[in-house]
Amino acid sequence: MPSERTEVQVRPGVAADLDALTGLYNHYVRETPVTFDTVAFTPEERRPWLLSHPEDGRHRLMVATDTDSPAILGYATSSAFRVKPAYETSVEVTAYVAPDAGGRGVGTLLYTSLFAALAAEDVHRAYAGIVPPNEASVRLHERFGFHHVGTYREVGRKFGRYWDVAWYEKDLTA
Repeated sequence: MPSERTEVQVRPGVAADLDALTGLYNHYVRETPVTFDTVAFTPEERRPWLLSHPEDGRHRLMVATDTDSPAILGYATSSAFRVKPAYETSVEVTAYVAPDAGGRGVGTLLYTSLFAALAAEDVHRAYAGIVPPNEASVRLHERFGFHHVGTYREVGRKFGRYWDVAWYEKDLTA
């Protein structure tokens, strides 16, 4: 019998989410090429990543949950695009949705909240790297005004083959 759909809420990520966030990310590490990490993380190994996304500022972590359950349906982040100072007003964004939560608009809700939070920050551009084929991710990013700016060919090796990364850009000043 199909489960009832419940409302989804989006909130900033907190330390108590670390185990669930690590588990969700590790699914993508082990099962897909969408991240170029190749070895699963422990929550303690992932803690610095979590701490690099405070509740304010340019680098955010937004988490989606069911209103009646603490289960994490997905998360979105904005992180440093590159480490050199001149890049500080550019961010790289990403969204991960739990495999059983697809089709519920979780990615859209996450990005809506993330970009609303970034609107008050000194951020000029957002970038997203998408490993093709990933039509759902392309549609999500295009829905939010991203456009394709180029593709790095065979830039990463995972699962015994090379993968491209298509780069998308969004102007956050418009």
